Amino acid sequence: MTLEDERRAVVEHAPDLAALTPGRTGNLSVRDGETGDAFAITPTGVPYDGFDAADVPVVGVDGDRRDGEMAPSSEVPMHAAIYRREDVGAIVHTHSPWSTTLAVAREPLPPIHYMIVAVGKRVPVAEYAPYGTDELAEHIVRAMDEAEATATLIENHGLVVTASDVETALENTHHVESLARLYLQTRAAGLEPRTLSDEQLETVLEKFESYGQ
Repeated sequence: MTLEDERRAVVEHAPDLAALTPGRTGNLSVRDGETGDAFAITPTGVPYDGFDAADVPVVGVDGDRRDGEMAPSSEVPMHAAIYRREDVGAIVHTHSPWSTTLAVAREPLPPIHYMIVAVGKRVPVAEYAPYGTDELAEHIVRAMDEAEATATLIENHGLVVTASDVETALENTHHVESLARLYLQTRAAGLEPRTLSDEQLETVLEKFESYGQ
């Protein structure tokens, strides 16, 4: 079985994905840790507890299907495009409610809390395009590149987070979702969220680096 470890990681972390996104929405992938030219990704249209490692599809970064009993997620173009352009080891895509609220408002997440540096200095919004398309994939990659971020909201759709490994990608998805909730709750209370300056964020990044984070 090709990408055995990566496929097992997808199965292991599928329940974490299910906890973040409603129904059978969302997807996650883990990149080949040796060559980087392929990735294991959640299958499409099945419950997150309804597959095992042999079912998990394997797809090349060029988008060609290589292995797995089940069909891959419809968002293969997005995952493949990110892996072709970014040096990351895993991708998590959710329709988590607080982040998606910002996405449907087409509003980026500003630096209201220092933990935003886990994904950048802000979370941008990628332009809308139909799901599963090359056009959407390009919008996502462009938004992250321009913001120098490892996450982006997608207009009227959801959230994408990338990281060096799937555990970190999931952890950072929780960070973004939590910050989106804080931001929206502050505004709902009639208060104006205060943001951190670039200088303040740089200090946080330096501290994180000194801790080896």
